[in-house]
Amino acid sequence: MQKGKWIYPGILAILILLNSCSRPLEWPASPLYDFEKGEPNTNQPADLENARKAIAGHYAHYDVVAYEDTTTRTTMRSFIISYGFTDFYVEDGKLMQSDRFVHAEQKLSRKNARSVFSEKAVQAIKPRVQEVELFQKNGIWHIYRPETPSLLGIEGDPLKPLSTDPDDPNLTDPDQDGHPGVTVRISVGKFFRGEIYIARREIFSNYLTLNNNGTLSGYVVDKSEQFVVGASKKILNQESNSIQHPDKGLSPVLLVPVDPGIDTPEELMRIRDEIFPEEPEFYSKK
Repeated sequence: MQKGKWIYPGILAILILLNSCSRPLEWPASPLYDFEKGEPNTNQPADLENARKAIAGHYAHYDVVAYEDTTTRTTMRSFIISYGFTDFYVEDGKLMQSDRFVHAEQKLSRKNARSVFSEKAVQAIKPRVQEVELFQKNGIWHIYRPETPSLLGIEGDPLKPLSTDPDDPNLTDPDQDGHPGVTVRISVGKFFRGEIYIARREIFSNYLTLNNNGTLSGYVVDKSEQFVVGASKKILNQESNSIQHPDKGLSPVLLVPVDPGIDTPEELMRIRDEIFPEEPEFYSKK
């Protein structure tokens, strides 16, 4: 997943060019969710060691990241909704976090504009295993996962800025479709179809709290970089500047403990409606 947090923003300018005559739909109310946190009188772990033990486990992962592109003729807004698994485990007295993403959706603030990112591409995102910071404040345990930049569609040093050379020899094809980078398929209405080939440097951090019902919830901060390597049509081969919306309530994350045997995309999406809230939607201003 900062998803997170975190896959499609570079195509938004193109969608505006193709659909500039209509006004964007409005953001829903913030925060998107008020997650159930359990009985308020439930005791939290008393000390750091017990907090690590309480948090360690296998979780189903759901996050939303809100983006806005103001460099286009009219503003484009989007939600990136990511699904996956997060595992916490104790190693040498440290609490470690491992993330794996399996599926993603995008909601655009244009009724007839759509983009699709293949599951192969989503699953090619490989965040590094990272030690998290664990601390207590006002009787509640908090978790901070710092940024661990990782590359998608290109090889190299993830700590350096993303290459913007369309002929970079380090470009890869993680979704194995014969095009450099990963492919985003876009459509506007019934009459336009095209593809964009992108490389990304995923940069996200999580801020979480341990809830009394055993879930973890909080928000995502995403500072990812993206470069459009090429496109199937000339009009699609251009950049935009999408940034995360500053309202934390529009970029929530929820981790729900699940049986370790639930570990595939199919198993996760099968129980999606039982454990996660409805995906956010834009709405028309009346």
